[in-house]
Amino acid sequence: MGYSAKIPTVDLLVFLKDGEEEGKSAAKETISRACGEYGFFLVVNHGIPLDLMSRAMELSRTFFGLPDEEKLQNRPKPCSPVPAGYGKQPAQSADKNEYVLMLPPQNNLNVLPSNPPEFRAAMEEMFTYFSKTGEVLEIILNDCLDFPPNFLKKYNDDRSCDLMSAKRYFPATENENIGISRREDGNMISFILQDEVGGLEVLWNGQWIPVVPSQGTLVVNIGDVIQVWPCGFIKWSQT
Repeated sequence: MGYSAKIPTVDLLVFLKDGEEEGKSAAKETISRACGEYGFFLVVNHGIPLDLMSRAMELSRTFFGLPDEEKLQNRPKPCSPVPAGYGKQPAQSADKNEYVLMLPPQNNLNVLPSNPPEFRAAMEEMFTYFSKTGEVLEIILNDCLDFPPNFLKKYNDDRSCDLMSAKRYFPATENENIGISRREDGNMISFILQDEVGGLEVLWNGQWIPVVPSQGTLVVNIGDVIQVWPCGFIKWSQT
């Protein structure tokens, strides 16, 4: 399929150091346009170490490569209000994936694998970095939406329901090729880190636009919480 759109990329480095007002203004214009046209944009120089991103991805592959009986030992706690832990979509589901879902590192509902041994530490560190990057984007979006100072920060003050998940999408077969069905995020902000296989697409003007993976790049999705705001211009997940 041919396409002419390209998801904009924003360099966050200008927001992580003093000065750079001209660069910040240009970046905000790009973000405003991207949110209005796509609901997505890409970010680089976001402050998350590249080696941590690579290590977390590799540890996830190792875990998902384990036998099912071992992975199932990490199922969510009984009666947990959030399915934090390992899960696998049922066979009849249109979504074809397995996942490890986690809440903030200090939450006692988390059930994180002990094999591979470095998995928990890497995921908790990733969560912490995603949270910091989310706070930066929260401030930027607050300005882009022309809200009062700290409006989104106050609105989103309780961060206990922030989520992060590692997912493995099953290979396509002759009869099925859907990793996850068409969807929207019902939160405020989502970050997506793809491996080299990719597969993420964004619906734009009736066309599905591939979001090609690039090393060290995060995909940012603006969720429904912002999109439905009357004055608005329009997965780590910020609630």
